[in-house]
Amino acid sequence: MAEAFRALVLDQHDKKVTSEFRNLTTDDLPAGDVLVRVKWSTLNYKDGMILNGLGRLVRTYPHVPGIDFSGEVVTSGDDRYKPGDEVVLTGWRVGEVHWGGYGQMARVKADWLVPLPDGLSGRQAMSIGTAGFTAMLAVMALEEQGVSPDEDGEVLVTGAAGGVGSVAVSILSALGYKVAASTGRAETHDYLRGLGATTLVDRNELTDTSKPLLAERWIGAIDSVGSTTLAHVLSEMKYHGAVSACGLAGGPDLPATVLPFLLRGVRLIGIDSVMCPYATRTKAWERLAKELPTDHLAAATTKIALGDVVEWGEKILKGQVKGRVLIDVQDC
Repeated sequence: MAEAFRALVLDQHDKKVTSEFRNLTTDDLPAGDVLVRVKWSTLNYKDGMILNGLGRLVRTYPHVPGIDFSGEVVTSGDDRYKPGDEVVLTGWRVGEVHWGGYGQMARVKADWLVPLPDGLSGRQAMSIGTAGFTAMLAVMALEEQGVSPDEDGEVLVTGAAGGVGSVAVSILSALGYKVAASTGRAETHDYLRGLGATTLVDRNELTDTSKPLLAERWIGAIDSVGSTTLAHVLSEMKYHGAVSACGLAGGPDLPATVLPFLLRGVRLIGIDSVMCPYATRTKAWERLAKELPTDHLAAATTKIALGDVVEWGEKILKGQVKGRVLIDVQDC
C-alpha cells in the first residue's frame, strides 16, 4: 500500500523555477531497488543553485532536490539491504537527475547506497554529508601522492569556511598536518582555529596569476574554489607537492601554465564524489567514522528544518553560511 509523505517539489514555468511543499505518496517516486525513509539531508552550494534554478543542473520537472541523505530502509529488492538497515547516499546525481533527499521518502538503486558505518549515527553522517565525504576523498588523494604530516610544511585549504573546507581542516588537523586555512571572512577566523587551522590566509593573497611560479609555500592543498585561486595555489606548491581540486565556485577556467607541473613536479588530482566506486566510498565513510573529531563536527554544523531549506538555499549562495547545514527532513 502506498505511503503518504511530504516533499519539497521544484517545478518550472516559463523557464522560471518555483518550489512548494507537497503531499505525495510512494507511488509518485521514481523507480529503484530500495525504498528509504529519509531522516536527514544537507544543504550544499549545489543544492542552493538547484533551488534557485541556476546552472541547468536539473533538466526534468517536477523534481525533488537534495543531493544526499541518510535514513532507514523500508523495503528492498536487493539482498544487501533489509528493512530497518541504516544507509547513506551521496552522489550518482541524486537530487539532479533522480529525485533526492528533500522528501521524507526516496526510492533509489541499491548500488548507490552505502551501509551506515559503525560509530556514526544517521544524523552524524549527514553532518558530514557530501561535503565531508568529498573532503575525505581529497585527503585520501593527497596521501596517495605521498603528502605526509611528517613533511616540513603546511597543507593549504581554500574556501576553508565552507562545507568541504571545514571538514578538510578538521580531518587534516586530526591526522597531524599543519593546516593553513584560506578565507575572505574575518569573522570565521576563530571558528577555523577551533577546527585546527594553524595559519590563516586571506583569500585576496591567492589572486595573482601574473607569474606561473611563485615562492614555494605548500606541501599539499585542497582547493574547493577553482579558477584564479587554483592557478595561484599551483604556482606556490613546493617541489612534488600535490593539489586535490574538488570545486568550481570560482568558475571552470584555469588561467595557469604547465610550468608548475614540469618544473616542480606538482600533481593535480580531480576529486569526483559523484561517480565514486563502491569500494572507495565505503573506505571513505569508514575513515570518517573513525578519524573525524566529533567535537569539530558539532562545531561545524547548523541544524534546520526541511521547511526552512528554501530560505537557507538563498543564504548559502550569498556566502552567509559557514560549515555544514544539516536538515531534519521529518520536520516539515
